[in-house]
Amino acid sequence: MRLPIILVSPARPENVGAAARAMKTMGFTEMRIVDSEAHLKPEARWVAHGSGDILDNVQHFATLAEALHDVNFTVATTARSRAKFHYYVTPQELVPILEEKREWVGTAALVFGREDSGLTNEELELADVLTGVPMVADYPSLNLGQAVMVYCYQLSALMQLPPVPKQEADAQQLSALRQRINALTARLDVADDRKMADWLHQRLGLLAQRDTAMLHRLLHDIEINLPADSSEKLADGSEKDR
Repeated sequence: MRLPIILVSPARPENVGAAARAMKTMGFTEMRIVDSEAHLKPEARWVAHGSGDILDNVQHFATLAEALHDVNFTVATTARSRAKFHYYVTPQELVPILEEKREWVGTAALVFGREDSGLTNEELELADVLTGVPMVADYPSLNLGQAVMVYCYQLSALMQLPPVPKQEADAQQLSALRQRINALTARLDVADDRKMADWLHQRLGLLAQRDTAMLHRLLHDIEINLPADSSEKLADGSEKDR
């Protein structure tokens, strides 16, 4: 499983260099940067110290959505107090999740936000799973380079595992499930229930492959047993004559 590290709008080149150094030390090779050219500054290379090849091969994107164009499973880091989402995993809890996902997901990504403000709620909504580092301090303070090191260290064993052959259909299973659920909630006219939508969004990423497949089967059974869609009803809600 490929596991690129994505930095969103990093401001300080030293932090990008420290992130590259952490990646190289722990066996990660692919860095993507969103809306920043901090990696091009000499300070980034000074701090990178021997990991200049990661900086040389940085892929740059204008938005996070574009950076995730080929990613099947997205993990976004966040400070718990800033997120509107309530469910998130620690770096340790993330390990078994990715160990299971590597059996059927081709590319996962680990996303880090801005040094001063992290990821926006809109960017967090692009993630399948949210993760945060538990800290004792009342005011969480972990700079970008340190955060990347924590996660790269925790996940480094995954980079040493041999690749697993995967079917493209399996890799797209989770995104297809999200689309199917969105379509169903819209059809049931409950898409505006934000509490339920947020809960679904957060929990789907924790499903194993078998659970995902079974939920697809359940949704299929629900879909074929639902009445005809809203086009079979008049604007006032009454049914058309048959």
